[in-house]
Amino acid sequence: MSESTRDSLPNLSELTPSSKAIAWERYQILRPHLEDSIPLRRVIANAGIPLRTAQRWVANYKKSGLAGLCRSKRKDSGTRKVVNAEVKKLIEGLALQKPAMTKATIHRRVKDWCVSSGITPPSYETVYGIIRQIDPALMTLAHEGTKAYKQTFDLLHRHNAEKPNAIWQADHTLLDIWIKDEKEQPVRPWLTVIMDDYSRAIAGYYISFNTPSALQTALALKQGIWRKNNPAWHICGIPEILYTDHGSDFTSHHIEQVCLDLKIRLIFSAIGEPRGRGKIERFFRTVNQLLLAKLPGYAPPGHKSPSPVLNFNQLDSEFERFLIEYHQTEHSQTSEAPGKRWNDKGYLPQLPESLEKLDLLLLTIKDTRRIRRDGIKFQGLRYTDPLLANYIGEDVSIRYDPRDLTEIRIYHQNKFLCRAICPDLSTETVSLKEIQTARNQRRKQLKQQIKDRVSIVDALMGNKKQSPQTHFEPEQPATSKPKKPALKRYYND
Repeated sequence: MSESTRDSLPNLSELTPSSKAIAWERYQILRPHLEDSIPLRRVIANAGIPLRTAQRWVANYKKSGLAGLCRSKRKDSGTRKVVNAEVKKLIEGLALQKPAMTKATIHRRVKDWCVSSGITPPSYETVYGIIRQIDPALMTLAHEGTKAYKQTFDLLHRHNAEKPNAIWQADHTLLDIWIKDEKEQPVRPWLTVIMDDYSRAIAGYYISFNTPSALQTALALKQGIWRKNNPAWHICGIPEILYTDHGSDFTSHHIEQVCLDLKIRLIFSAIGEPRGRGKIERFFRTVNQLLLAKLPGYAPPGHKSPSPVLNFNQLDSEFERFLIEYHQTEHSQTSEAPGKRWNDKGYLPQLPESLEKLDLLLLTIKDTRRIRRDGIKFQGLRYTDPLLANYIGEDVSIRYDPRDLTEIRIYHQNKFLCRAICPDLSTETVSLKEIQTARNQRRKQLKQQIKDRVSIVDALMGNKKQSPQTHFEPEQPATSKPKKPALKRYYND
């Protein structure tokens, strides 16, 4: 580039961010020469920069400082320079090679190829401009690999959702509280949450004593998609994207089927890379600080485990009550209440045609059940439906929601048959935990009754509990029979 094509160099304050980046890149190349007086030829040997170009950079730096190293504006700027298509492909291909080459090296190789091919070589600035037009995501993927690309350019984590139900996140946490299980033993429960990324509202949740799995996520997702019984909790619908953790091929099969059917884009986080968890982790901290800290059995990290007071159903009720308050409280980051933000501007969620579409998210028992004349026995309860009369003696499979055993789904030969109702539970909602707790309490009561009655017998009998001793004549020690004296024999002489 001749001096006649240049305008005067700008001041540093006049530089654009891209011009500053260019100036800084050039300064880093020249730094050993400028600061440590290393010969310029040695400095540029590895950079692949022509000596005359480097000398001009040094002169401009000494004259105008860092601003002198920027790409100066040409008088012919604005006129589009036509670059040979093959040359452009060559530049892009070299720029995407690993390990990454400097722009000066790319320019030198392109120049050599053009000279040998009889093509006018492009200038350094032209090569630089073509490289800058390459998608940064493509450059990161080519030079740094898939992991770096995901951390930097994963669309899910670079952008916030712009509307309700655009992105739902699922995650688990071990709650800082001790409660009593169905056997009244102390245990820390796990909480699975489905959060709407846009509003921070909670669409569904599941509390369990078991370690996190995709089944817990599935049950929370079912609750999140369908309408709630509580009118104050109106978050529902089919999300566009579901981002979840702990999604192994085996346990996530049910979720994958439902997501395919409902056209949900399912994304599993890579093991050891829990990215994009800030919003949902913040909610977990809120639960610990504003809910659990006020309940008996609360035990933050580093504190001694207290004796549990609450049972599963009591904790579940407290959490749902807290959730209603959370949805009505202004969020510090959005400056809106999550429930209001989700329902802003009269948002209408997309819902599945029926609950049957969500049945794959339910738990499936391992063993089949045989239809009897009085219906189907499950968990000690009897379930009936008029349609079952046509299948007496047939084996069927069962899917159920452990939070509501009022009804179960019956499948015959892998096809949905009907929804069977338990007549004894038809007027209420009873969970599996409640049934197990009631059974354990009944068993405990019976054991206590047995213990009480045995203690009454012991008290009445007193010392008579032991039988009086019967006296016997002492047994004579066994003696051997007296030996007969040996016969003396006399012999006649």
